[in-house]
Amino acid sequence: MAVEFIGMIQTRKVSETHAPQGPAIDIGYVEQFARAHEEAGFDRVLVPHQSTSPDALLTVAHAASVTQRVHFMLAHRPGFVAPTLAARQLATLDHYSGGRLAVHIISGGDDAEQRRDGDFLSHDERYARTDEYVSILRRIWTSDTPFDHEGKYYRFERGFSEVKPLQQPHIPVYFGGASAPALEIAGRHADVYALWGESKEQVREQVTRVRAEAARHGRTVRFSVSFRPILAATEAAAWERAEHILEETKRLRAAQGLSVGGPAQSEGARRLLAAAGTADRADERLWTAVAKEIGGRSNSTALVGTPEQVADTLAEYYALGVTTFLIRGFDPLEDALDYGRTLIPATRERIALSARAAA
Repeated sequence: MAVEFIGMIQTRKVSETHAPQGPAIDIGYVEQFARAHEEAGFDRVLVPHQSTSPDALLTVAHAASVTQRVHFMLAHRPGFVAPTLAARQLATLDHYSGGRLAVHIISGGDDAEQRRDGDFLSHDERYARTDEYVSILRRIWTSDTPFDHEGKYYRFERGFSEVKPLQQPHIPVYFGGASAPALEIAGRHADVYALWGESKEQVREQVTRVRAEAARHGRTVRFSVSFRPILAATEAAAWERAEHILEETKRLRAAQGLSVGGPAQSEGARRLLAAAGTADRADERLWTAVAKEIGGRSNSTALVGTPEQVADTLAEYYALGVTTFLIRGFDPLEDALDYGRTLIPATRERIALSARAAA
């Protein structure tokens, strides 16, 4: 199966090493960022969701309007829009983007984040709601006739959408979450199951668990893993750059009055922090120092080395069943372009060579 690369765009320049400046939306930066991913050879870009951020759906719509080839992944939280309306919005955007949309369903792993938008359900209740929500999305997308629904979280009569997704049978559904309820939902609904940047052993374990859940429903699932590659011409220079990123992260957090981050509430964050135990490295290249500094948030584990070394590592994850890599840098725009020049083609070449050898 072909390897897929996903990047991430935001509405202004910001990362662990770059404090946000200026207005929340920099239209020129959004356009430049989206086009950079297209030029770099990314297959898709994620537009993330936070409870205080600009609307991700509208950001995808604008980014799609200034690109032609690159696809998009919209981060979407159930619970704030009726699933019947969300199904129509997503199907409409799929048409306007030329069939370039996917949706990444995020149930919400942090109570405080959810409560900013008025959601006071518990963790397990949020996942139960997601199960019902995604079931409705798919039925609205595919049903030829109106239907009634009465569930625990949603009730409607004669729900229907005149607009169906341009992609058939429906828009691809990406899904993340490492808790037991999340794995059950992944088995029922996910086209692609997304993991954070964990060790190879952790990924092998999670792939096995999700495949077993999907098999119970007669389904197959693809897998995605997220990393923050830190590249340089030599391995020593890459590790020096990593240490500089860590020091800059600490400096910026101190300037903002932030202490070392306590562990994030989500199970995914806990697994991420467990990857290296008391050390800052897991496996040969997986570096967790920034993840520890910020409490496991923001998919913050890195792969450190030359482009060829990191490409070798990604090929090893591919051999475990991972076909999608979500990669983004600490210097967001510059790193995206660099990945396109070096890391993405090197990884594609290694995977193609392995496939030919196996054949």
